[in-house]
Amino acid sequence: MTETIRPPSAPVELREAAAGVPGGAGRRARRLWGGALLVVVLASVAATGWTQGPLLRPEGLGLVGDFLAAAVAPSTDAAFLEILAAAAVTTVAYAALGTVLSLVLGLVGGVLSSEVWWLEGRHGAARRRGAVGWATVRGLLVLPRAIHEVIWGLVLLSILGLTPLVAVLAIGIPFGAVTAKVFAELLDETARRPFRAALAAGSPRTTALLYALMPAAWSDLLSYGFYRFECAIRSAAILGLIGAGGLGFQLALSLQTLNYREVWSVLYALILLSAATDLWSSAVRRRRAAGGRPGDRVIGGSLVAGAVLVVGSLWWVQLDLSVLTAADTWRQVLLIVEDAWPPGLGTTTVAELVQAALITVAMSVVAIVIAFAGASALAFPGSAAGARTPGRWLVVIVTRAVLVVLRALPPPVWALLFLFVMAPGLLPGALALGVYTLGVLGRLMTESVENLDRRPREAMEAQGVARPVVFCYAVVPAAAPRFVAFGLYRWEVTIRETVVVGVVGAGGLGLLLNEQLAAFAYAAALTTLAAIVVLTALVDVTSAGLRRSLR
Repeated sequence: MTETIRPPSAPVELREAAAGVPGGAGRRARRLWGGALLVVVLASVAATGWTQGPLLRPEGLGLVGDFLAAAVAPSTDAAFLEILAAAAVTTVAYAALGTVLSLVLGLVGGVLSSEVWWLEGRHGAARRRGAVGWATVRGLLVLPRAIHEVIWGLVLLSILGLTPLVAVLAIGIPFGAVTAKVFAELLDETARRPFRAALAAGSPRTTALLYALMPAAWSDLLSYGFYRFECAIRSAAILGLIGAGGLGFQLALSLQTLNYREVWSVLYALILLSAATDLWSSAVRRRRAAGGRPGDRVIGGSLVAGAVLVVGSLWWVQLDLSVLTAADTWRQVLLIVEDAWPPGLGTTTVAELVQAALITVAMSVVAIVIAFAGASALAFPGSAAGARTPGRWLVVIVTRAVLVVLRALPPPVWALLFLFVMAPGLLPGALALGVYTLGVLGRLMTESVENLDRRPREAMEAQGVARPVVFCYAVVPAAAPRFVAFGLYRWEVTIRETVVVGVVGAGGLGLLLNEQLAAFAYAAALTTLAAIVVLTALVDVTSAGLRRSLR
């Protein structure tokens, strides 16, 4: 949910993906993977049906014109702005509480899924038992990580009803599983000598972990927490589209009534929130990369601000935890389990399930191709490396603003916009995911360009080599492997996000799952959910194989 191209404070999963730099791997394996990938891309493009008829619905162009015209005149009605402000606070509160829950779950799960906890200092039978424990915990964390927060939201809405706890749990559970994976990798990558020494001195394993290993990994986890909060803002908005409240809910209401002026007011609020959290998390990561600790003014101030934000969020949403222990809640859980087990197909046929799965894969492939091409084109103009003139800085600012807007709007919003002028299906969903992922991938690639070793480039420039030649021979070759690694990582994420655009009618397993949940066909929904998990695992394995072939 990834991945060192970014500063040292980049999330581990990003550092992991970025490690896939071409090395001594066999050329034959690379050719085989490349050929297979080309076939998949061509088949996915063909599946969009772009050669089988007109892509656009002309009658929808008027709606698009009305929508764009409203951008310069968003709603400024005082009553609506008051509602919008409250919705924005709700979205931030959901994101903050969901992030805190994910960090708590991530800390516990990260320790219990780390090799150092189970294997370090153990021998013989104890080490074999530790290996079983490690594999068990890692396996248990795969499921919540593979299920998108929208699916968690739909299921929790069926159980808990319309309560703020739905949004908090829907963000916290999957984010917690992802954070656990990241923190486990942080612990496993941390120097273990102090931990071994503490164990050899007779310290209990928990004490040795807390005092000899955890401090070294703490600042990375702190940085990752702010990164997760930035992601949680967007997730909270998406959950609002399915009825969880906040800005997403107001956006859905305005879209239903075709009140485009209100829609743009909500979108501007989302963009501002996204930009603010982006600046905040970037500032923390930069200070972290510069060696900042919790005592640092920026990092320390951010911790205090975060604590105030959490307390204020608890007061704002009035979180009621008693619903978790209520008898009605558990009766509903038992009813759903009884209806869902054993899994079945209901009115869905095997052929329809397979077709939906293929649509999902094709949608993700087309989306990542669009995103990769666009992000590669914007990464270099968006990089501040070497920017000295006012004109160059203007290009950097404009490019980064475009990337912020692209990733600030959730995929369902982009899907709805494309559905104005396109028939429901694979293509509008792929375009929506492609545009959104372009914004995310563009940011990662831009930071990657900024962190490239400048010495080869400066050496060529010092010898009088023309800038275009320097760019082609010193910049592009160094950036390309990292770009490919990021693209593969985002493909893993995109396969899960196809569920999001499916919910608004863009097709694939997401649409099928939404229809099954709406019809309370829980047995069929469980089968579809299993198909999503299996598909996610297959894409993860494929992506890992591609990355290994590049090393």
